[in-house]
Amino acid sequence: MNTTSMQSASLWAYLQLMRPANILTAWADILLGYAAAGQVSQIQAVLAGTVSIVELVPLGWLLLATTGLYAGAVVFNDVFDAELDAEERPERPIPSGRASRQGATILGSVLLLGGIAAAAQVSLISALLAIAITIAALLYDSAGKHQDQFGPINMGLCRGGNLLLGISAAPELLSDRWFLALIPIVYIIAVTAISRGEVQGGKRETGIAALVLAGAVISAILLLGFLPVYHLLAAVPFVLLFAGLILPAFIKATQDPSPKTIQNAVKSGVLSLIVMDAAVAAGFAGWLYGAMLLVLLPLSMLLARLFAVT
Repeated sequence: MNTTSMQSASLWAYLQLMRPANILTAWADILLGYAAAGQVSQIQAVLAGTVSIVELVPLGWLLLATTGLYAGAVVFNDVFDAELDAEERPERPIPSGRASRQGATILGSVLLLGGIAAAAQVSLISALLAIAITIAALLYDSAGKHQDQFGPINMGLCRGGNLLLGISAAPELLSDRWFLALIPIVYIIAVTAISRGEVQGGKRETGIAALVLAGAVISAILLLGFLPVYHLLAAVPFVLLFAGLILPAFIKATQDPSPKTIQNAVKSGVLSLIVMDAAVAAGFAGWLYGAMLLVLLPLSMLLARLFAVT
C-alpha cells in the first residue's frame, strides 16, 4: 500500500470513529429545539427574502456545536473502550490499528472544545449547556455506561441537553420549555438499556422495559397537544411513523434477544430519533417543517450503510 493509500485509510478510520450517521440525529435535536423556541419564523423570513440570511447564523453555530460535541463524545467512547473492543470488536478502528488511541484522543478533544467554542458564539447559556453536555458525555464514556441503572440515564441526559442547546437559540424560553428534554431522555434510556445485549445477547425483561418506555414517549408526544402553542394534528402522521419504526424492532428484540436482533433494534432506535424529533417539531412549527427535518432520515440511513451506528 503506497503512502497516499495509507493516509486515505487512516482518514477513513478516524471518520468512522465519529459515526457520521449519528451526527445527523444530533442535528435533529437542535432543529427541534429551534422550533420549540419559536425561531422557525426566522427561516421563513429568510426564505421570503424579508430578512438577511445573517439571522440564521445562531442556528448554524448550534448545528456546528452539536456536530463537535456528538462526534467528540463518540470518539472518546472508542478511546475508553479500546481494550474491551480488542476482545469483542477487533474490527473497530483503534483495536485494528487503523487509528491510534493517541490520535483519537486528540481528535476527540479538538471536536469537544470546538463544539463548546461554537456554542459560545450564540450565548453564554449555550456555552454552559455545551460544557454540561461534554461533562455528561465523558462521564458516560468513562464510567456511566458500565452502570446498569445510571448508565442509560446518563446517556439520556446527553441527548436531553442537546435539545436544550437548540432551545438556547432563544434563552428566555428555556425556563418554559425545559420539560421537552424529558422526551429524548426517556427514549434514550430505552434504547441504551436494550443496547446492553449487543455483544452477548440481552434479556427479555429489558426488552419489555424498553417497550414500556417507548410507549411512554409516544404518549408524551401526544399529550403535548394540551399545550396552546402545539398543533397535534400536524404531529400525528410523524408519531405514527415513529411508532411503526421502533415498536416492531423493539418487539422482535424482546422475543429474540440475540445480539444481531438487538443490534438491529438499537440501529432502528438511534435513526428513529430523527422521526421522534420531527414529530415533536411538527407540532410547534407545522408539518412542512417536520417534513424538512425528516429529510435527515434517508441521509442518515445512507451514511449508516457506510459507517457503524452502534
